[in-house]
Amino acid sequence: MGHDSPFRRRVSLDDLNALSRGTAMEPLGIVFSELGPDYLRATMPVDARTRQPYGLLHGGASVLLAETLGSTAGGLCVGEDEGVVGIEINANHLAAVREGTVTGTARPLHVGRSTQVWEIRVEDEGGRLACVSRLTLAVIRRRPSAS
Repeated sequence: MGHDSPFRRRVSLDDLNALSRGTAMEPLGIVFSELGPDYLRATMPVDARTRQPYGLLHGGASVLLAETLGSTAGGLCVGEDEGVVGIEINANHLAAVREGTVTGTARPLHVGRSTQVWEIRVEDEGGRLACVSRLTLAVIRRRPSAS
C-alpha cells in the first residue's frame, strides 16, 4: 500500500470476498469492489433481499453494509496479532433508494492503537448520498489459535 495508507496488510479483493462466504454478507449480495490507498468500497443490490415492506432500501441493510466495510477496512490497519470489533455505529438515512445498486465507501477518520473511527458513505447509482454512517472499532489482541 502507499506511503500515507493506513492499511498494513496486503490483501486482494478476491481474498476479501472469500471471507464473506457463509456469512450475512453473502445472502445480501455484498461484494467488495475496490481497495484504494485509504478507502474500501463494496456494492449491494437493492432488491427483495435488502428492501423493507414499502419498497425502499432497508436502513438495517445499509448499516450492515457500513459495518462490513468499516470493520473489514479496520482489520487491514492492525498487526497480524490484532483484530477489530465494532463497539458503536450510527447512521443517518438521507435519501430513499428503490432499485439498482448502492455503493458504500469506508474512509478512516481516526486510526489509533486502541480505537478506530470510520466514515462510511452509501450512495445510489447516481452518486446521491443515501446513508452516512460512523463506526467506532476497538482494536483487540487476537488469542493464539490452539493448533
